[in-house]
Amino acid sequence: MIVGVPRETFPGERRVALVPTAISALTKAGLDILVEPGAGDAAGFPDEEYRDAGASIASQRADVFESSDVIFQVRTVGANPKAGVSDLELFRPGQTLAGFAEPLTALDEIKMLAERSVTAFAMELIPRISRAQSMDALTAMATISGYKAALLAGDKFARMFPMMMTATGTISPARVLVVGTGVAGLQAIATSRRLGAVVQAYDIRPAAKIEVESLGAKFLELEEVAAEAEGAGGYARAQSEETYRRQQDLLSNAVAESHIVITTAAVPGKKAPVLISEDTVARMTPGSIIVDLAAERGGNCAATVAGETAEVNGVSVFGPVNLASEIPYSASQLYAKSISNFFLHLFKDGEVLVDPEDPIGRDTLVTRDGKIVNTRVLEAIENLASTE
Repeated sequence: MIVGVPRETFPGERRVALVPTAISALTKAGLDILVEPGAGDAAGFPDEEYRDAGASIASQRADVFESSDVIFQVRTVGANPKAGVSDLELFRPGQTLAGFAEPLTALDEIKMLAERSVTAFAMELIPRISRAQSMDALTAMATISGYKAALLAGDKFARMFPMMMTATGTISPARVLVVGTGVAGLQAIATSRRLGAVVQAYDIRPAAKIEVESLGAKFLELEEVAAEAEGAGGYARAQSEETYRRQQDLLSNAVAESHIVITTAAVPGKKAPVLISEDTVARMTPGSIIVDLAAERGGNCAATVAGETAEVNGVSVFGPVNLASEIPYSASQLYAKSISNFFLHLFKDGEVLVDPEDPIGRDTLVTRDGKIVNTRVLEAIENLASTE
Protein backbone atom coordinates (compact mmCIF):
# COMPACT_ATOMS: atom_id res chain seq x y z
CA MET A 1 0.00 0.00 0.00
CA ILE A 2 1.28 3.44 -0.95
CA VAL A 3 0.81 6.58 1.16
CA GLY A 4 0.96 9.79 -0.87
CA VAL A 5 1.97 13.19 0.49
CA PRO A 6 1.05 16.10 -1.80
CA ARG A 7 2.23 19.65 -1.32
CA GLU A 8 -0.26 21.82 0.59
CA THR A 9 -2.05 24.40 -1.57
CA PHE A 10 -3.95 26.51 0.97
CA PRO A 11 -2.68 30.12 0.68
CA GLY A 12 0.18 30.66 3.11
CA GLU A 13 0.18 27.04 4.31
CA ARG A 14 3.77 26.00 5.06
CA ARG A 15 3.19 22.72 6.87
CA VAL A 16 3.56 19.28 5.34
CA ALA A 17 1.57 16.21 6.37
CA LEU A 18 4.53 13.87 6.78
CA VAL A 19 8.14 14.61 7.74
CA PRO A 20 11.13 12.38 7.02
CA THR A 21 11.58 11.25 10.62
CA ALA A 22 8.02 9.85 10.69
CA ILE A 23 8.52 7.65 7.64
CA SER A 24 10.33 4.73 9.28
CA ALA A 25 7.31 3.75 11.41
CA LEU A 26 5.18 3.55 8.27
CA THR A 27 7.69 1.63 6.18
CA LYS A 28 8.20 -0.88 9.01
CA ALA A 29 4.47 -1.57 8.78
CA GLY A 30 4.87 -2.41 5.08
CA LEU A 31 3.82 0.93 3.60
CA ASP A 32 5.56 2.76 0.78
CA ILE A 33 5.73 6.58 0.80
CA LEU A 34 5.39 8.79 -2.28
CA VAL A 35 5.98 12.54 -1.91
CA GLU A 36 5.24 15.39 -4.31
CA PRO A 37 8.40 17.30 -5.27
CA GLY A 38 8.94 20.24 -2.91
CA ALA A 39 6.14 19.17 -0.56
CA GLY A 40 8.27 19.79 2.53
CA ASP A 41 10.35 22.73 1.33
CA ALA A 42 8.34 25.45 3.07
CA ALA A 43 8.54 23.56 6.37
CA GLY A 44 12.29 22.96 6.10
CA PHE A 45 12.27 19.37 4.82
CA PRO A 46 13.94 19.07 1.39
CA ASP A 47 13.29 16.19 -1.00
CA GLU A 48 16.69 14.68 -0.29
CA GLU A 49 15.74 14.08 3.34
CA TYR A 50 12.64 12.20 2.23
CA ARG A 51 14.74 10.04 -0.10
CA ASP A 52 17.23 9.33 2.65
CA ALA A 53 14.35 8.25 4.92
CA GLY A 54 13.11 5.75 2.34
CA ALA A 55 10.42 7.70 0.49
CA SER A 56 10.11 8.09 -3.27
CA ILE A 57 9.67 11.48 -4.94
CA ALA A 58 6.97 11.62 -7.62
CA SER A 59 7.47 13.39 -10.92
CA GLN A 60 4.45 15.65 -10.40
CA ARG A 61 1.39 16.20 -8.18
CA ALA A 62 -1.02 14.16 -10.30
CA ASP A 63 1.24 11.11 -9.98
CA VAL A 64 0.92 11.21 -6.18
CA PHE A 65 -2.87 10.87 -6.41
CA GLU A 66 -2.76 8.38 -9.27
CA SER A 67 -0.30 6.01 -7.61
CA SER A 68 -1.31 6.24 -3.95
CA ASP A 69 -3.87 4.21 -2.04
CA VAL A 70 -3.89 6.68 0.83
CA ILE A 71 -3.43 10.47 0.82
CA PHE A 72 -2.10 12.35 3.86
CA GLN A 73 -2.85 16.07 3.90
CA VAL A 74 -2.80 18.83 6.47
CA ARG A 75 -5.75 20.56 4.83
CA THR A 76 -8.11 18.45 2.75
CA VAL A 77 -10.65 20.13 0.48
CA GLY A 78 -12.93 20.86 3.46
CA ALA A 79 -10.23 23.01 5.07
CA ASN A 80 -9.01 24.27 1.69
CA PRO A 81 -12.22 24.90 -0.25
CA LYS A 82 -10.88 27.14 -3.02
CA ALA A 83 -7.56 25.59 -4.04
CA GLY A 84 -8.50 22.11 -2.82
CA VAL A 85 -11.36 21.68 -5.27
CA SER A 86 -8.88 21.17 -8.10
CA ASP A 87 -7.70 17.98 -6.38
CA LEU A 88 -11.14 16.37 -6.36
CA GLU A 89 -10.87 15.07 -9.90
CA LEU A 90 -7.57 13.41 -8.98
CA PHE A 91 -9.14 11.13 -6.39
CA ARG A 92 -10.13 7.57 -7.28
CA PRO A 93 -13.14 5.72 -5.87
CA GLY A 94 -12.11 3.83 -2.76
CA GLN A 95 -9.02 5.93 -2.14
CA THR A 96 -8.42 6.85 1.50
CA LEU A 97 -7.86 10.43 2.65
CA ALA A 98 -6.83 11.70 6.10
CA GLY A 99 -6.40 15.31 7.21
CA PHE A 100 -8.14 18.33 8.64
CA ALA A 101 -11.48 18.65 6.87
CA GLU A 102 -13.71 21.12 8.78
CA PRO A 103 -16.38 18.37 8.62
CA LEU A 104 -19.03 20.14 10.71
CA THR A 105 -19.02 23.33 8.64
CA ALA A 106 -17.59 22.52 5.17
CA LEU A 107 -20.64 20.44 4.30
CA ASP A 108 -20.57 21.04 0.54
CA GLU A 109 -16.97 19.87 0.32
CA ILE A 110 -17.72 16.80 2.42
CA LYS A 111 -20.54 15.94 0.01
CA MET A 112 -18.08 16.28 -2.89
CA LEU A 113 -15.72 13.77 -1.28
CA ALA A 114 -18.63 11.38 -0.81
CA GLU A 115 -19.59 11.77 -4.48
CA ARG A 116 -16.04 10.80 -5.43
CA SER A 117 -16.42 7.66 -3.23
CA VAL A 118 -13.42 8.69 -1.15
CA THR A 119 -12.99 7.12 2.27
CA ALA A 120 -12.27 10.28 4.24
CA PHE A 121 -11.12 10.67 7.85
CA ALA A 122 -11.21 14.05 9.63
CA MET A 123 -8.36 14.58 12.05
CA GLU A 124 -10.39 17.18 13.99
CA LEU A 125 -12.71 14.42 15.16
CA ILE A 126 -10.10 12.36 17.00
CA PRO A 127 -11.84 11.61 20.32
CA ARG A 128 -10.26 13.00 23.47
CA ILE A 129 -9.59 9.67 25.13
CA SER A 130 -6.34 8.54 26.69
CA ARG A 131 -5.38 6.02 24.01
CA ALA A 132 -5.90 8.60 21.25
CA GLN A 133 -3.68 11.28 22.77
CA SER A 134 -0.77 10.47 20.45
CA MET A 135 -3.10 10.98 17.46
CA ASP A 136 -4.65 14.28 18.57
CA ALA A 137 -3.46 16.62 15.84
CA LEU A 138 -5.93 19.34 16.79
CA THR A 139 -4.48 19.60 20.28
CA ALA A 140 -0.94 19.60 18.89
CA MET A 141 -1.72 22.50 16.56
CA ALA A 142 -3.52 24.40 19.32
CA THR A 143 -0.40 24.14 21.45
CA ILE A 144 1.64 25.80 18.73
CA SER A 145 -1.00 28.47 18.08
CA GLY A 146 -1.14 29.44 21.76
CA TYR A 147 2.64 29.70 21.92
CA LYS A 148 2.82 31.78 18.75
CA ALA A 149 0.00 34.08 19.92
CA ALA A 150 2.03 35.09 22.98
CA LEU A 151 5.12 35.67 20.84
CA LEU A 152 3.10 37.73 18.36
CA ALA A 153 1.78 39.92 21.16
CA GLY A 154 5.22 40.31 22.66
CA ASP A 155 6.71 41.28 19.30
CA LYS A 156 4.07 43.90 18.53
CA PHE A 157 3.72 45.34 22.05
CA ALA A 158 5.60 48.57 22.61
CA ARG A 159 6.66 47.59 26.12
CA MET A 160 8.67 44.73 27.60
CA PHE A 161 6.84 41.81 29.20
CA PRO A 162 8.88 41.33 32.40
CA MET A 163 9.37 43.63 35.35
CA MET A 164 12.92 44.95 35.27
CA MET A 165 14.82 46.90 37.88
CA THR A 166 17.60 48.95 36.34
CA ALA A 167 19.89 51.75 37.44
CA THR A 168 17.68 54.18 35.58
CA GLY A 169 14.37 52.97 36.98
CA THR A 170 11.94 50.09 37.23
CA ILE A 171 9.91 48.79 34.31
CA SER A 172 6.55 47.41 35.38
CA PRO A 173 5.44 44.06 33.90
CA ALA A 174 2.89 43.69 31.14
CA ARG A 175 -0.59 42.59 32.17
CA VAL A 176 -1.93 39.75 30.02
CA LEU A 177 -5.47 38.36 30.02
CA VAL A 178 -6.15 35.03 28.32
CA VAL A 179 -9.80 34.33 27.51
CA GLY A 180 -10.53 30.63 27.00
CA THR A 181 -8.21 28.11 28.64
CA GLY A 182 -8.30 25.12 26.38
CA VAL A 183 -5.00 23.85 24.99
CA ALA A 184 -4.20 27.06 23.08
CA GLY A 185 -5.12 29.23 26.03
CA LEU A 186 -3.03 27.26 28.49
CA GLN A 187 -0.02 27.45 26.18
CA ALA A 188 -0.54 31.21 25.78
CA ILE A 189 -0.58 31.51 29.58
CA ALA A 190 2.58 29.44 29.99
CA THR A 191 4.47 31.36 27.29
CA SER A 192 3.37 34.76 28.58
CA ARG A 193 4.48 33.77 32.07
CA ARG A 194 7.86 32.62 30.76
CA LEU A 195 8.25 36.02 29.12
CA GLY A 196 7.67 37.65 32.49
CA ALA A 197 4.12 38.99 32.21
CA VAL A 198 1.55 39.09 34.99
CA VAL A 199 -1.20 36.82 33.68
CA GLN A 200 -4.82 36.26 34.54
CA ALA A 201 -7.18 34.02 32.64
CA TYR A 202 -10.88 33.40 32.24
CA ASP A 203 -12.87 30.38 31.16
CA ILE A 204 -16.57 29.71 31.57
CA ARG A 205 -15.69 26.22 32.83
CA PRO A 206 -15.03 26.35 36.60
CA ALA A 207 -12.84 23.25 36.33
CA ALA A 208 -10.29 25.31 34.38
CA LYS A 209 -9.24 27.16 37.53
CA ILE A 210 -6.91 24.41 38.71
CA GLU A 211 -5.02 24.29 35.40
CA VAL A 212 -4.74 28.08 35.21
CA GLU A 213 -3.38 28.40 38.73
CA SER A 214 -0.95 25.52 38.18
CA LEU A 215 0.73 27.70 35.54
CA GLY A 216 1.11 30.61 37.93
CA ALA A 217 -1.72 32.73 36.54
CA LYS A 218 -4.70 34.16 38.39
CA PHE A 219 -8.10 32.73 37.51
CA LEU A 220 -10.76 35.34 36.88
CA GLU A 221 -13.95 34.04 38.42
CA LEU A 222 -17.30 35.19 37.04
CA GLU A 223 -19.60 33.06 39.15
CA GLU A 224 -22.74 34.46 37.55
CA VAL A 225 -22.06 32.55 34.30
CA ALA A 226 -20.11 29.55 35.54
CA ALA A 227 -22.87 26.94 35.66
CA GLU A 228 -22.59 23.68 33.68
CA ALA A 229 -20.56 25.11 30.82
CA GLU A 230 -18.38 22.15 29.91
CA GLY A 231 -19.46 19.95 27.02
CA ALA A 232 -18.34 16.57 25.75
CA GLY A 233 -14.64 15.88 25.35
CA GLY A 234 -13.54 18.78 27.54
CA TYR A 235 -14.70 21.43 25.06
CA ALA A 236 -16.89 24.38 26.02
CA ARG A 237 -20.59 23.98 25.33
CA ALA A 238 -22.46 26.61 23.33
CA GLN A 239 -24.28 29.06 25.59
CA SER A 240 -27.29 31.31 25.05
CA GLU A 241 -26.87 34.79 23.61
CA GLU A 242 -27.92 36.20 26.98
CA THR A 243 -25.09 34.29 28.70
CA TYR A 244 -22.58 35.62 26.18
CA ARG A 245 -23.82 39.19 26.75
CA ARG A 246 -23.39 38.73 30.49
CA GLN A 247 -19.86 37.48 29.93
CA GLN A 248 -19.12 40.58 27.84
CA ASP A 249 -20.29 42.83 30.67
CA LEU A 250 -18.44 40.96 33.38
CA LEU A 251 -15.21 40.71 31.36
CA SER A 252 -15.25 44.34 30.36
CA ASN A 253 -13.26 45.73 33.29
CA ALA A 254 -10.64 42.96 33.16
CA VAL A 255 -10.14 43.53 29.43
CA ALA A 256 -9.91 47.30 29.82
CA GLU A 257 -7.25 46.96 32.53
CA SER A 258 -5.08 44.58 30.47
CA HIS A 259 -2.24 45.51 28.14
CA ILE A 260 -2.61 42.33 26.10
CA VAL A 261 -5.64 40.11 25.62
CA ILE A 262 -5.36 36.70 23.92
CA THR A 263 -8.71 35.10 23.11
CA THR A 264 -9.16 31.42 22.26
CA ALA A 265 -12.80 30.65 23.08
CA ALA A 266 -14.42 28.32 20.55
CA VAL A 267 -17.21 25.76 20.33
CA PRO A 268 -16.68 22.94 17.76
CA GLY A 269 -18.78 23.44 14.63
CA LYS A 270 -20.15 26.79 15.82
CA LYS A 271 -19.41 30.46 15.29
CA ALA A 272 -17.08 31.77 17.97
CA PRO A 273 -18.81 33.65 20.80
CA VAL A 274 -18.26 37.40 20.82
CA LEU A 275 -16.99 38.12 24.32
CA ILE A 276 -15.35 41.52 23.83
CA SER A 277 -17.40 44.41 22.46
CA GLU A 278 -16.00 47.34 20.53
CA ASP A 279 -16.97 49.59 23.44
CA THR A 280 -14.74 47.50 25.71
CA VAL A 281 -11.88 47.67 23.21
CA ALA A 282 -12.23 51.46 23.21
CA ARG A 283 -11.70 51.46 26.98
CA MET A 284 -8.28 49.83 26.67
CA THR A 285 -5.14 51.93 26.89
CA PRO A 286 -3.83 53.03 23.46
CA GLY A 287 -1.00 50.72 22.45
CA SER A 288 -2.73 47.68 23.92
CA ILE A 289 -3.09 44.52 21.85
CA ILE A 290 -5.72 41.85 21.29
CA VAL A 291 -4.73 38.61 19.58
CA ASP A 292 -7.91 36.76 18.58
CA LEU A 293 -7.21 33.09 17.92
CA ALA A 294 -10.90 32.56 17.14
CA ALA A 295 -10.68 34.88 14.12
CA GLU A 296 -11.28 32.06 11.62
CA ARG A 297 -14.56 31.31 13.43
CA GLY A 298 -15.74 34.91 13.40
CA GLY A 299 -13.71 36.09 16.39
CA ASN A 300 -14.18 36.54 20.12
CA CYS A 301 -13.79 40.30 19.69
CA ALA A 302 -16.38 42.36 17.81
CA ALA A 303 -13.59 44.34 16.12
CA THR A 304 -11.74 41.28 14.78
CA VAL A 305 -11.21 40.93 11.04
CA ALA A 306 -9.87 37.51 10.04
CA GLY A 307 -6.44 37.74 8.46
CA GLU A 308 -6.05 41.46 9.22
CA THR A 309 -5.12 43.89 11.98
CA ALA A 310 -7.86 46.31 13.00
CA GLU A 311 -7.14 49.54 14.86
CA VAL A 312 -9.68 50.78 17.40
CA ASN A 313 -8.75 53.99 19.23
CA GLY A 314 -5.09 53.05 19.24
CA VAL A 315 -5.69 49.39 20.19
CA SER A 316 -4.42 46.80 17.71
CA VAL A 317 -6.75 43.83 17.18
CA PHE A 318 -4.97 40.97 15.42
CA GLY A 319 -7.05 38.34 13.65
CA PRO A 320 -4.43 35.73 12.72
CA VAL A 321 -5.44 32.74 10.63
CA ASN A 322 -3.55 29.47 10.33
CA LEU A 323 -1.16 30.55 13.07
CA ALA A 324 0.37 27.09 13.53
CA SER A 325 1.68 27.31 9.97
CA GLU A 326 3.97 30.15 11.04
CA ILE A 327 6.08 27.63 12.94
CA PRO A 328 6.00 25.06 10.13
CA TYR A 329 8.93 22.84 11.08
CA SER A 330 7.69 22.03 14.58
CA ALA A 331 4.04 22.00 13.53
CA SER A 332 4.78 19.51 10.76
CA GLN A 333 6.70 17.27 13.14
CA LEU A 334 3.78 17.10 15.55
CA TYR A 335 1.18 16.70 12.83
CA ALA A 336 3.15 13.95 11.08
CA LYS A 337 3.44 12.00 14.32
CA SER A 338 -0.28 12.37 14.98
CA ILE A 339 -1.47 11.30 11.54
CA SER A 340 1.02 8.42 11.37
CA ASN A 341 -0.09 7.07 14.74
CA PHE A 342 -3.71 7.44 13.68
CA PHE A 343 -3.24 5.61 10.40
CA LEU A 344 -1.20 2.80 11.91
CA HIS A 345 -4.02 2.29 14.39
CA LEU A 346 -6.36 1.61 11.44
CA PHE A 347 -3.91 -0.31 9.26
CA LYS A 348 -4.27 -4.03 9.90
CA ASP A 349 -3.14 -6.91 7.66
CA GLY A 350 -2.55 -4.63 4.70
CA GLU A 351 -5.97 -2.94 4.90
CA VAL A 352 -7.57 0.14 6.43
CA LEU A 353 -10.10 -1.28 8.88
CA VAL A 354 -12.68 0.63 10.93
CA ASP A 355 -14.03 -1.22 13.93
CA PRO A 356 -17.54 0.12 14.70
CA GLU A 357 -16.81 -0.44 18.39
CA ASP A 358 -13.65 1.65 18.28
CA PRO A 359 -14.35 5.39 18.71
CA ILE A 360 -11.04 6.38 17.11
CA GLY A 361 -11.90 5.04 13.67
CA ARG A 362 -15.67 5.30 13.98
CA ASP A 363 -15.78 8.95 15.09
CA THR A 364 -13.26 10.21 12.54
CA LEU A 365 -14.67 8.41 9.51
CA VAL A 366 -16.68 10.95 7.52
CA THR A 367 -17.34 9.41 4.08
CA ARG A 368 -17.23 5.87 2.70
CA ASP A 369 -18.74 4.01 -0.26
CA GLY A 370 -20.21 7.17 -1.73
CA LYS A 371 -22.00 8.21 1.46
CA ILE A 372 -21.55 10.52 4.42
CA VAL A 373 -21.46 8.13 7.37
CA ASN A 374 -20.47 10.32 10.31
CA THR A 375 -23.31 10.93 12.76
CA ARG A 376 -22.19 14.43 13.75
CA VAL A 377 -21.83 15.52 10.14
CA LEU A 378 -25.25 14.12 9.25
CA GLU A 379 -26.72 16.03 12.18
CA ALA A 380 -25.06 19.23 10.98
CA ILE A 381 -26.55 18.70 7.50
CA GLU A 382 -29.97 18.09 9.01
CA ASN A 383 -29.74 21.19 11.19
CA LEU A 384 -28.71 23.30 8.22
CA ALA A 385 -31.62 22.00 6.15
CA SER A 386 -34.09 22.80 8.96
CA THR A 387 -33.00 26.45 9.01
CA GLU A 388 -33.23 27.01 5.28
